Amino acid sequence: MEVGESLAQRARALRLHRGWTRQTLAKRAGVTESSLKRFENTGKASLELVMKIAYALGRLTEFNQILRPPPAQSIEELEQRGTRPLRKRGKI
Repeated sequence: MEVGESLAQRARALRLHRGWTRQTLAKRAGVTESSLKRFENTGKASLELVMKIAYALGRLTEFNQILRPPPAQSIEELEQRGTRPLRKRGKI
């Protein structure tokens, strides 16, 4: 299953758990009902739309965990992260 489809199924489940119609969630999220329906049916949506839906469902803070760097494997690596500047381009 694709990530978008999985997110859409979870969003729909949360909506139904609250007893909300699509119209209710769309209004609370500030999105069109047709966009919400497309997301729930296909899993395809802009990041902005997904974040608005997550906010309306009270789950936006979970997005803060996405794409975080892996935990440091040593104290040396942790110290290097704090002192070296962040690269702006990749090497490869």
